[in-house]
Amino acid sequence: MKLYADTPVHACRQLVSDLFALVWVFVWISAALSLREALLTLNRPGELMTSTGEGFTEHMNTAAENVRQVPLAGDALATPFADLGETGESLTAAGDSFQETVSSLALTLPLLVALLPLLLLATTWLPVRARWISRATSAKRLLGLTPEARTRLLALRALSLASPAALMAVHEDPAGAWRENDPCAVTELAALELRRLGLRTEPIAAGKALEPS
Repeated sequence: MKLYADTPVHACRQLVSDLFALVWVFVWISAALSLREALLTLNRPGELMTSTGEGFTEHMNTAAENVRQVPLAGDALATPFADLGETGESLTAAGDSFQETVSSLALTLPLLVALLPLLLLATTWLPVRARWISRATSAKRLLGLTPEARTRLLALRALSLASPAALMAVHEDPAGAWRENDPCAVTELAALELRRLGLRTEPIAAGKALEPS
């Protein structure tokens, strides 16, 4: 697999873009984790509400049980304490609900903060990088072919992928020159494809190797 270009300028641009992508990923994941930690600190009020409600309910229930021991009026005296105990249960429920909301936010918001920038990277930088690696790797694999076949295939790729201006700079009719197996034009088209990918342009004996039979 070919990961970086052979020419220094092209390889430097690729390295810078890869480093930028890594920094981008690190920054947004760190931001998401920091946001999660900040949101989780909001759980404290909910925990206090829950513990306060539980303690209040426990004390009121205990008080209600105690006053029930009073002869004749015990049940009547216990009713207000039992009602207050239910208030404590409501406070506990509110605290639990608050904690669930915070936990949900601590999961969804950091995910959004991390995933949206990563999705942007995956739709911009990653396809370009993967496409170059695929094309450069396949170009390197052509080394196993004969010089004539390799040069013609590289020239054909240039016809398909290079800009019209670059092709016209090689020949006024690059497609026709490729069909007619013009040795100089085909060699220049092959070199154009290698330069476009930032790969070394190795000398090819085009004058003999590509002469039409």
